[in-house]
Amino acid sequence: MHEKHPAVTHEDVDDETPAPARTGRRRRVLYAAALAALGVVFGDIGTSPLYALKTVFLLDGGAVRAQQADVFGVISLIFWSVTVIVSIKYIGILMRADNDGEGGVMALAALAQRLYAAKAGKAGTLLVIGIVGVALFYGDSIITPAISVLSAVEGLHVTVPAVSHLVIPIAAVILVALFAVQRFGTGRVGALFGPVMVLWFVVIAAAGLAMVVQFPSVLLGLSPTYAIAFIVDRPVLSFVALGAVVLVITGAEALYADMGHFGRTPISRAWFFLVFPALVLNYLGQAALVLHDPAARANPFFLLIPEWGRLPVVILATAATVIASQAVISGAYSLSRQAVQLGLLPPLKIQQTSLREGGQIYMPAVNILLFIGVLAVTLSFGSSDRLSTAYGISVTGALVVDTVLLLLVARPLWHWAPWKLVLAAVAFGGLELSFLAGNLSKIINGGWVPLLIAGVVILIMTTWRRGRQLVQADRKRKEGSMAAFVEEVRRLHLPRVPGIAIFPHPSKETVPLALRANVKHNHVLHEHVIIVSVSFAQVPHVPPEEAFECDTLGYEDDGIEFLSVRFGFSDDPDIPRALRTAVRVGVLPLDDANFKKASYFISRGAIRVTRQRGMVPWRRGLFVALAHNAADPAARFGLPALRTVTMGSDVEI
Repeated sequence: MHEKHPAVTHEDVDDETPAPARTGRRRRVLYAAALAALGVVFGDIGTSPLYALKTVFLLDGGAVRAQQADVFGVISLIFWSVTVIVSIKYIGILMRADNDGEGGVMALAALAQRLYAAKAGKAGTLLVIGIVGVALFYGDSIITPAISVLSAVEGLHVTVPAVSHLVIPIAAVILVALFAVQRFGTGRVGALFGPVMVLWFVVIAAAGLAMVVQFPSVLLGLSPTYAIAFIVDRPVLSFVALGAVVLVITGAEALYADMGHFGRTPISRAWFFLVFPALVLNYLGQAALVLHDPAARANPFFLLIPEWGRLPVVILATAATVIASQAVISGAYSLSRQAVQLGLLPPLKIQQTSLREGGQIYMPAVNILLFIGVLAVTLSFGSSDRLSTAYGISVTGALVVDTVLLLLVARPLWHWAPWKLVLAAVAFGGLELSFLAGNLSKIINGGWVPLLIAGVVILIMTTWRRGRQLVQADRKRKEGSMAAFVEEVRRLHLPRVPGIAIFPHPSKETVPLALRANVKHNHVLHEHVIIVSVSFAQVPHVPPEEAFECDTLGYEDDGIEFLSVRFGFSDDPDIPRALRTAVRVGVLPLDDANFKKASYFISRGAIRVTRQRGMVPWRRGLFVALAHNAADPAARFGLPALRTVTMGSDVEI
């Protein structure tokens, strides 16, 4: 089964170890986890200063003026948005709503389904909410690498203007290299991510602090009164500005989504002790610079850096944005695997890129699609300024989805009183809906891109889910009753050949098509027949003692057994390994060595499109196309290629 990040979860110390030594070891483990979290979790939100404030001041041709009321109003909106959404909502509240230690919209939706399992009709609604959140995350996964890398390379406009025309080619080369190395995994370079991001946050904090020391009056902008005054005095402009202010909290979802890898404490420590202060100082420094040099609005981040340090910071910013992109891409892989295991996407090829950490995976199909999307938006928009108009909708949509799910789980999970729910809905939901509304005005100017991506993802997920239901209904009709089949086998007294035959199959009520075909055409059975049903629980990991259930199907002497295997949605569904584990925990009364020569039979036939009701023709065609491009079940379940046979008959949809 899947094991969590050892640097985070391993805090066991020998009871005989002195208390000071135990404390010191736990502290070192915590610091190591916080350093690792810095290299993965905070890349996206940590690189937002590259483009967030610049976008605010470039809105509508510079409608937000470089005067104290506007600058203080914007910096106040930024500070309190980060405080309310990230510090309070995500770290203070949502990270306590974990699903067996895992976070993210998929895990939160699964937690909500568990809490409302007894209420009919809730499961479908919660699934729809989860699908919307996943779809918006994919939009974020395409736009984040493009805008992050572009904004970093655009520092050349300030540092080396003579090569400004090479910004897009350089960004494209970086993106090509980024996606090309995904197949090798992040394990070898992961140790470098944390220190690079520490250096990044120290540099941006120092740059901001230098300007704040020169103009300390900018600290007044942290008062919420300036945000309120800005909204009251210029309501239309402040509403539009919210669409850009939301860029300062991009990546907030990553804090929650990556909780399972690092734990709540390391993430919160890293946030409050380094990331949050560094971001606030840098935004304050940019605001002070704009206030005293209005021309700096063109690129306040890089103009904040002394001229001698701009080129090194461009290089550092590029490294930081690559790390931010890597984190989002890895998140897309993890989310895709969870969606596959929950039946929302077709089976896709998954490669483990680490022998020690199950969370490090590579999915070729997802990688190719992300690369095409990222490169397309990079070349189409051509600059971070233009791309920022498309960015906010996916971010704010994901925030709203998380808040909706938070409000749904808070009462049954923490027994919140109604006034707490109302307060959370107003504080979080009100702010996020304002962000979303502010971004809706950008739909024509590029905001349609994440909506289109989300729409395509929703269409694919719902089509695949409905198509699977229709195919399973047809297969169930052709497979026939398992009880009747067992009785027929006993009556026929079929010859038994030595060895173990394993048939992956979803149910013990019906017969695997491959098993029925084997009996019909070969007129023999193996000495031991094990029908293995794989299911995925709505928890990330299932312990071995709870993962198996064996059924002899009525007779203990016929050598036909049904084994139910439950995986968590973050587990690797390796059937051979699961069978060995079942022997080890005493569920299967066989010798582990027998499985080294076992044969595996896959029930798989062609899908034929018919005119039956249940799905419109074009969606039937989409489902068939998805099925044809699905991963081989043998590869998905880790079956040995030389001992796996595919048999079966056609199924209809």
